[in-house]
Amino acid sequence: MKVLVTGWFSFEKCNVTAGDLMARDLACEWLEVAGHKYDIALVPPFVGGVDWRLVDPSNYSHVVFVCGPFPYVKSSIEFIQRFTHCRLIGLDLSMIESVDTWNPFDVLLERDSSVASRPDITFASHQAKVPIVGILLVHRQHEYKDKNKHQVAHEAINRLIASQEMVAVPIDTGLDPNTTNLRTAAEVESLIARMDIVITTRLHGTVLAIKNGVPAIAIDAISGGAKVIRQAETIGWPVVFSIDQLSDDALQKAFKYCQTEEARLKARECRDRAFKAVEQIRNDFISALDVENSLSQRVWREEALDNSSLQSPSLTGLAVYQAREIKKKAIQTLVQRLEKELNK
Repeated sequence: MKVLVTGWFSFEKCNVTAGDLMARDLACEWLEVAGHKYDIALVPPFVGGVDWRLVDPSNYSHVVFVCGPFPYVKSSIEFIQRFTHCRLIGLDLSMIESVDTWNPFDVLLERDSSVASRPDITFASHQAKVPIVGILLVHRQHEYKDKNKHQVAHEAINRLIASQEMVAVPIDTGLDPNTTNLRTAAEVESLIARMDIVITTRLHGTVLAIKNGVPAIAIDAISGGAKVIRQAETIGWPVVFSIDQLSDDALQKAFKYCQTEEARLKARECRDRAFKAVEQIRNDFISALDVENSLSQRVWREEALDNSSLQSPSLTGLAVYQAREIKKKAIQTLVQRLEKELNK
């Protein structure tokens, strides 16, 4: 005859935890080692088992109830009474009542009771470790107008998450407000640094991942490509996609690659390359503060105000007028600087 493995995963609406399932699987492993066949009693959403209320109790020589508290309540009493002829084993249980008063098990290997305590058996469970993946999604960027394809990008990311075993961790880089309970830039970066992989449509999602040696699947959600692709190309990071060329197959291949040591080495190489380039930017910035440096790169053409692809659709006539006035003042300032240089 077989053994019936039961627990709170065998009852409806009992707040089943990961620990319950780990303990169940370990009990089944031990039964296999001992050479016993078994059934597992399950209720939805768990599938593949039997219903302990419908099975024939005479088919089982032993019944094991594994993990969790086991109080003297209607459901536990009903369960015990159905299998009174079987050898009842309580495994990894917290007995609520004193066992001197109530112990329905022939063998009780409790986790804790009024007379004994043991380590929880999940210390010996074996679980595959899955990637911890940071998900950083950019908000809709209205400045790109009809080139904005964020919904398409985010739907593709959701399909990737659904297709792969991973722990998806939403991370918001925004701080005003933040939707993931992060309060400072240090907290944002610290969380990103602890990820195995980052999937992102944000420029700084890409940057902060690579900065910390974390492989990033970067997606530029702007049709034709914009700052995300430009940044990845600048630092030499290869795992970047244009929304125009995005496919589920390509994302799955990228996800597999980003789990490799090769990808982590590449991320560190890109980080080091970027850091050296930023040192030069620092030097150029300090040089620009020199008051003797009269060079200017200003360009402000009328068509930039009237026809810019980045112009806000709500830009008013007053705003255009104000921009033109600023332009005039800038030109006057440049003329005055040139006159001073010529009069020296």
